[in-house]
Amino acid sequence: MNQVAVHELLKRCTTQRSLLLDVREEWEVALGSIRLDGIEWKHIPMSRIPERVGELDPSRSIVCICHHGVRSLQVVAFLERQGFESVYNLAGGIDAWSTHVDASVPRY
Repeated sequence: MNQVAVHELLKRCTTQRSLLLDVREEWEVALGSIRLDGIEWKHIPMSRIPERVGELDPSRSIVCICHHGVRSLQVVAFLERQGFESVYNLAGGIDAWSTHVDASVPRY
């Protein structure tokens, strides 16, 4: 299973045109998100991934994010089983991003 550290996220997204796939719940997204200029962001809650998997391009690099990296790790495993080859989990999730990269993103 592929993981990407928070300090590597921007580099990966800009060099590989990765999609940031936020799998948190709506209320969590309302608290704060990782939004990077020039990087596409999409929100699909983890529970809706199976029914909405057709919205994702299996040939594209996808970085899955959640609060601490547990749910997104499960989504990465699911997408790999569906034939996606370039999917990554953001290690430590948005909490690690807030702690180590951008303190303006609220911790919860």
